[in-house]
Amino acid sequence: MTNQDQLSAELRRLRKAAGLSGTEAARLTSLSQSKVSRVETGAFMPTEEQVVALCRAYRAPAKIRRELVAITRDLREEASSARVVFQRGAWRMQQRIGKIETASARIRSFQPTIVFGLLQTRAYITALFGDSLPDTERDQTVDARLERQRILDSDREFHFVVTEGALRWNMGGAATMQAQLDHLIELSCRGRVRLGVIPWTTAVSVPVLHGFDIYDSRAVLLGTQTATALVTDEREVADYEKNFAEVERYATYGDVACSHLARIAADYRKLAVEPLR
Repeated sequence: MTNQDQLSAELRRLRKAAGLSGTEAARLTSLSQSKVSRVETGAFMPTEEQVVALCRAYRAPAKIRRELVAITRDLREEASSARVVFQRGAWRMQQRIGKIETASARIRSFQPTIVFGLLQTRAYITALFGDSLPDTERDQTVDARLERQRILDSDREFHFVVTEGALRWNMGGAATMQAQLDHLIELSCRGRVRLGVIPWTTAVSVPVLHGFDIYDSRAVLLGTQTATALVTDEREVADYEKNFAEVERYATYGDVACSHLARIAADYRKLAVEPLR
């Protein structure tokens, strides 16, 4: 889907198929007309109960209702400690994030510290998890993250902004980072994603504390040292959208961004061979 995410588009289709206006749908579900509209545009995250009420009003088949409730459940707001994520299996969190990405039409991400999960190479991911997981579970988690990257071949809108500082963090060593930079160049310069790079020489006036991912206009995923949180509060999501708009104005794109990526890759290439001299 190109213009709407799966949840919004399906609820809009069901309402029209039922021959109901937004006002009529609101009356049948005790939702406001504006809320029904925002659900259909991806600007409001409905609860499971609200999705069930809408499906009931639209007389949606049980299978479709279950699918929409499952999407809503994946998008529910919560915070999980890193310890709990690892105990449950870090690969399960990767699968859940993958479901959220699949249900979204537009994905925006800002990273000041690491490379985006959707753009990471296997070697980079492996270095990132390090010894935090047993070997077998680490491999399963790495595979789950790589599986998420299949979505890059879809017609969704991807917009990433990364700082040069994140690319200079030598995760896994020079050879790993050189390959990672080459991968970013391949993805960006061939137009598969919109990738913005903020050079370290760019003076900024926006303080940043952590990276975040925005899914449409309804959910934000962010991670800290000890926890992963999914935020769906409308005002908080709007704050992150405003923050993304502030940082993206500092980014370079297209050939200019590719030249920055190539410059950083060349530095890693030089660093990788220096010990051999």
